[in-house]
Amino acid sequence: MKKGDLLELDITGYAFEGRGIAKIIKEVHSLDNAEPHKFVVFVDGSYPGDIVTAQIMKIRKSYAEAKVKAFLKRSPLRIEAKCKYSGTCGGCKAQDLDYEQQIKFKQEHVKDLFERIGRFQDFEILPIVKADKTFFYRNKMEYSFSDKRWLSENEISSKQEVHDQAFALGLHMPGMFDKVLDIDGCWLQSEISNEIINHTRKFFKNHQVLPYSAQNHTGFLRNLVIKQSFLNNEIIVNLVVSEENERLFMLYNESLLNLFPKITTLVFNVNKKLSQVAYGDYEIVAYGSGYIHDFIGEWKYRISSNSFFQTNTAQAEKLFNATLEFAGFNGDEIVYDLYSGSGTIPIFISRHVKQIYGFENVESSIADAVVNISLNNVLNFEPILTDLNKSFLPIIEEKNLTKPDVIIADPPRSGMNPKTVKDILELTPKKIIYISCNPATQARDTKLLCNGGYKLTRLQPVDMFPHTYHIENIALLIK
Repeated sequence: MKKGDLLELDITGYAFEGRGIAKIIKEVHSLDNAEPHKFVVFVDGSYPGDIVTAQIMKIRKSYAEAKVKAFLKRSPLRIEAKCKYSGTCGGCKAQDLDYEQQIKFKQEHVKDLFERIGRFQDFEILPIVKADKTFFYRNKMEYSFSDKRWLSENEISSKQEVHDQAFALGLHMPGMFDKVLDIDGCWLQSEISNEIINHTRKFFKNHQVLPYSAQNHTGFLRNLVIKQSFLNNEIIVNLVVSEENERLFMLYNESLLNLFPKITTLVFNVNKKLSQVAYGDYEIVAYGSGYIHDFIGEWKYRISSNSFFQTNTAQAEKLFNATLEFAGFNGDEIVYDLYSGSGTIPIFISRHVKQIYGFENVESSIADAVVNISLNNVLNFEPILTDLNKSFLPIIEEKNLTKPDVIIADPPRSGMNPKTVKDILELTPKKIIYISCNPATQARDTKLLCNGGYKLTRLQPVDMFPHTYHIENIALLIK
């Protein structure tokens, strides 16, 4: 087998990150006998039941990676995708897979990761919490500008001149930091979000304004971020640019608000860094307050242009209710919430506990948390600015905080820093509730915690992101 080879493959399984699995039986010869050995091929764009012609892209010792070149037989699990970019864009990789199958595979993936990475056996995994809404469910979309528009195979092979190669506004192609798929519609957020992105593209192209070049570090336009409150009917548009330009700000502001009066606030983030991040060194509020508000359950939250907020508001309520159920609070507990963000979880659980301390390293999120405390008249939650990549024990000692009965942790995809794991073990809470959007790093960290005297008892997967391979998961650990 060599890179570039074409193979006919029968897809029999489905791997985490949305790739079909085919197994090739090889004969491994020794002096005395021959025994079968299974060599795995992960095939991007395939599902169990597909028979495909696939091209080998990478070869490793025990597996290879391939992509579908042609379908010889399509899986009965397939349905017709709504989005015309499905299969090209990396966002909704499983949009052409029946939703019941999506959640079945996600449940299996969580179980497999905890068994394989964590080596756990004796634990309960509850049925996955399904999403009621599988399209237009996101309250935030982050689009990128690029001076390198991704070209389809048809465009590349066509002899006709390809126009507008140097301007794209859309989503990054999988595995490509500089090439962007120019899109005119997405099924993830809303119709008005699609209209805003199309107007923004047209406006800046008409004014001959250039996208930022990641290679040359020139150009003006970097990102367009749209946040929406579905319950409160508020919209914040955040344009991330490389420098201030008062005239362009004014013209874009006028054109946008004339067409979309439903926009409640417009913000310009000025990012002078070389790195491609969708937030600025500082922001200029051009219209409105610079914030929107949304509800999770009965609780109201302020959301700024750069603060973190659960992307699927409806599913966040289910996630937090499951967290409450796992915690089984009696009202007397001291709770530490690590990576507390703008205070969503602490405020949601505030009526059920005695005191909550939230630890967070993003200053704007702490500012939002302070406002959210006031909005909801919560008296038993204190947000604390601290770096969770370092030990947070010194700040506990400095503030003379009571040790926790329960620790809730909701870290980023990379998981917890080993120092944080060590600190948790030193604090010896009775329960740890670990919420994660990456069950692989969650299983890794959970194993470390269990090696330190805890037992994994239950898991609760929650589907926050239909049509993607992403899954949120809650783990309950008991001392």
